[in-house]
Amino acid sequence: MMKRLLAVLTLLALLGLATAQTNIEFWYAFSDEARSGWIQDRISEFNAQLENKDYQVTGERKGSYRETLDASVLAARQGTPPHLVQLFEVGSQLAVDSGIFEPVGEVGGGLDLSDYIEPVINYYTIGGAVNSIPFNSSSPILYINKDLLEKAGLDRNLVPGTYGEILSACETIAASGIEAKCIGFNLHSWFFEQWMAEQGAPLVNNGNGRDERATEVLLTSDAAKNIVSWIKTLNDNGYYTYTGKLEDWDGSDAIFTNQQSVFHITSTADLGNITKATKEAGFELGAGKLPMQDGVERNGVVIGGASVWLTTGHPEAELEIAKDFILFMTNTENMVSWHKLTGYYPVRNSSVDELTAEGWFAEDANYQVAFDQLLETIPNQATGGALMGSFLETRTIIEEAIQKVLNGAEVDATLTEAKRLADAALADYNSNF
Repeated sequence: MMKRLLAVLTLLALLGLATAQTNIEFWYAFSDEARSGWIQDRISEFNAQLENKDYQVTGERKGSYRETLDASVLAARQGTPPHLVQLFEVGSQLAVDSGIFEPVGEVGGGLDLSDYIEPVINYYTIGGAVNSIPFNSSSPILYINKDLLEKAGLDRNLVPGTYGEILSACETIAASGIEAKCIGFNLHSWFFEQWMAEQGAPLVNNGNGRDERATEVLLTSDAAKNIVSWIKTLNDNGYYTYTGKLEDWDGSDAIFTNQQSVFHITSTADLGNITKATKEAGFELGAGKLPMQDGVERNGVVIGGASVWLTTGHPEAELEIAKDFILFMTNTENMVSWHKLTGYYPVRNSSVDELTAEGWFAEDANYQVAFDQLLETIPNQATGGALMGSFLETRTIIEEAIQKVLNGAEVDATLTEAKRLADAALADYNSNF
């Protein structure tokens, strides 16, 4: 009897092993129900159409972008890395240096790049290799309260395109006596980085860190001084407003949607939420490209957001399924759906074509502005974005420097000190390699 029982238990165990599924783990950073739910829906769809039922994709939120990267590195060191990780764009050098990822373009027979929007895929191409698949991509644009423009005595269809044009509009707005500041944007280095790129200026040396590892942060360049001097002029004249906090996205958006500023600069990823909020507030929303330095040819923007990376240390079959999933999640149809839900750019030209064909942009021209800005961006090292391992520390240094200028500090001296601090942080990071 005992032998028969053991035989039955052994058979059941073998059957269990035969039917066990291997999880292809995807760790991501979104916490809100809408975006996280969209990802889980795509996972369910992909699993349903998988021919090999020995595998299934699972998704898990792991915290902020930095927390997600840290958790992935720790898991890799413990021998249990996920297969797919969503990482923010400025974590790219950290991701490469971590050694736990492998270029997605080298898995499963390469990658067809023909349908990707060039400035987007350009960011994630490092050393000639496509390291990750772009997913949620964005850039900043100018948001406009058309009703307040008209109330201030300006043409309600005015779209300032340069620093000087913004200042001119601000002068009229201030003189009109309306109860709103001219312009607001949150104090975030991301905007500084964009304005550097618009001038065709690198943020760091050595080809923006793409020819070889960056060793210097170019915070005392003419381009950097142009940006901070303009912000200082806005502030000194009483035209600029922010919450007083660094990187306060929600607070800055609230200033605009509560009609406390005429102009607002923030991400295209906020277009959906801001459009809804302005309708509820009862004013007409306009949009324009990111205002830029006068007398400089518009070069374009650096892509923001995040991409999805493949980790090393997995069987090739698992990596190929992981790659197939991320290509499925970012295919033409899904990128259309993603854009409509969030306002993030779809990463494929075919998605833009589909949105255009169905009249999406005709319904809301503000979305067209965002796409025009991206598609007209010139792919080069400046718009490709800077690579450096100390990017997060550098962002804080830049933000604190601009805040000092807002509080009365002199531009040149403040940027000189910021450069010293940023170079030291970069050198400290580089000393590990």
